[in-house]
Amino acid sequence: MPKQQILMIEDDEEMVALGELILTKEGYEVHWATSGATGLKILRANPIDLVLLDIMMDDMNGWQVLESIKGDPKLAHIPVVMLSARHYLEDEQVTAAHQGQYASYLVKPFIVHELIDEVRKVLEKE
Repeated sequence: MPKQQILMIEDDEEMVALGELILTKEGYEVHWATSGATGLKILRANPIDLVLLDIMMDDMNGWQVLESIKGDPKLAHIPVVMLSARHYLEDEQVTAAHQGQYASYLVKPFIVHELIDEVRKVLEKE
């Protein structure tokens, strides 16, 4: 059985390295991008099963990337887990506005088992 494909779109290279290490050890194949635009290109060119998407990025924020994913009929079925270091009321309001478009929301820094558990839970629903 082929490995499940995860795309991590995250502009913090240390977080990318950590996520890749954790998820590769769990048997997933990990693709990554440090910008929203690059992430969308990778997503369109590869059979991705799950996207881990940072909210705060320079070129496009995560909400803009999410809207691009969910607005594309070829990508809209792919579950997205939002990642953010922020947990303020304004973020919760924006998050609520996008409710139903993403599978879940993890606050960074996350505990290793939280990431693994969330990835498994979301992929099992598919």
